[in-house]
Amino acid sequence: MDKDRIAGAAKEIAGKAESAFGKVTDDTETEISGRAREAAGTAQNVFGQAKDAMRDFGETASGYAQDALDAGSDYYRDGHRAVAAKIKEQPMTALLAAGAIGFTLGVLLTRQPRQRNWRDYYR
Repeated sequence: MDKDRIAGAAKEIAGKAESAFGKVTDDTETEISGRAREAAGTAQNVFGQAKDAMRDFGETASGYAQDALDAGSDYYRDGHRAVAAKIKEQPMTALLAAGAIGFTLGVLLTRQPRQRNWRDYYR
């Protein structure tokens, strides 16, 4: 529980008491002052509740992020083990696949630009 919630609730109760005292004594100034203190206490209490909610949200989001990180690490580890096992079983197939991927990337990344003709510049 946030200290703003406690202080706000105390101000709210004090404001209600002051407002009731002003109403009983027929003192409008005291009644208005009590209502203002009550409103300030209510606002401070709501602010404390919002801070508590944001703190809880942050802790929950942090927990979800940690769970996702753990799951991702598990998937990576399992995938790494599976690929390593396949490479150990069939090393030539893995070598050919790596070569094909490397060749394809090389062709895609080193494409020659289109040759321009002099007519392309004078249209």
